[in-house]
Amino acid sequence: MMEVSNRYRFKTISEYHKLAGLPKPGHPLVSVVNMEDVRMPVTGRSKTMIFDFYSIALKRVPDAKIKYGQQISDFDDGVLFFMAPGQVFTVEINEDKEHRPTGWMILFHAELLWHTPLARTIKNYDFFDYSLFEALHVSENEETVLNSIAQLIKTETNSNIDRFTQNVVIAQLELLLNYAQRFYGRQFITRKAINHQLLDRLEDIVRDYFEQDDLGERGLPTVAYIAEKLNVSPGYLSGLLKTLIGLNTQQYLHQKLIDLAKEKLSTTNLSVSEIAYALGFEHLQSFTKLFKSKTNLTPSAFRQSFN
Repeated sequence: MMEVSNRYRFKTISEYHKLAGLPKPGHPLVSVVNMEDVRMPVTGRSKTMIFDFYSIALKRVPDAKIKYGQQISDFDDGVLFFMAPGQVFTVEINEDKEHRPTGWMILFHAELLWHTPLARTIKNYDFFDYSLFEALHVSENEETVLNSIAQLIKTETNSNIDRFTQNVVIAQLELLLNYAQRFYGRQFITRKAINHQLLDRLEDIVRDYFEQDDLGERGLPTVAYIAEKLNVSPGYLSGLLKTLIGLNTQQYLHQKLIDLAKEKLSTTNLSVSEIAYALGFEHLQSFTKLFKSKTNLTPSAFRQSFN
């Protein structure tokens, strides 16, 4: 563990257990922590931590703020959030009140996943890269499901480790992650007003970008650029769009680009090369390949269909 003025970096789960006043973990690569048992040293109003392993936490932290990047959130209600190795978060505590978080936290090393399908598929769970304010707000029924899975993992890791332990734990982790995907889909749908406002802003940002005269020099918009303009993480934006319109962000941008290309091909006398450059493509071949993949026609064939 490395400590620099209230900044802690934990390379192993055992290091975290030691500082948090917890007994040694029953398994070196995975642990389920009851937040009520955590006794971190009180050394000021804020504490910054970095885990070199994955964490999944269902926390309620009364009278404390958790800061992830530039976002600060209250955790008074049941909120599930995910962090990949190396991410930084800060807990800011109200020193005038007793700090007693509740909930649980699952910690697991990437090595636990080696030689399992989850080692390849964990990157598909975009919520490990979501911002803090994009955390999953769970209902009572959803929390009950998640609690039961966390308890199963805890029971397994506190039992004698044998050749079945890894497969059992991995199966439970996959189940939890799949439930989280389902619950995020529910959250995307139930927060219609907020999400449709975001979609409206997305439409405006993309339209304004493509209407710029220097698009040929600026090039095509990136997913990261669009997400930054919307003040959301790229993964969260793609997850939201997939749920609401069936396209991820890249597919959405391509669709808008093709719609604009069709308009220019059918209503202007610009050459196909000029249109490609005007839409931000450096090479005509790239434009032609994308257009054909989306329409089954080359740009020239599409234009001829109007004559």
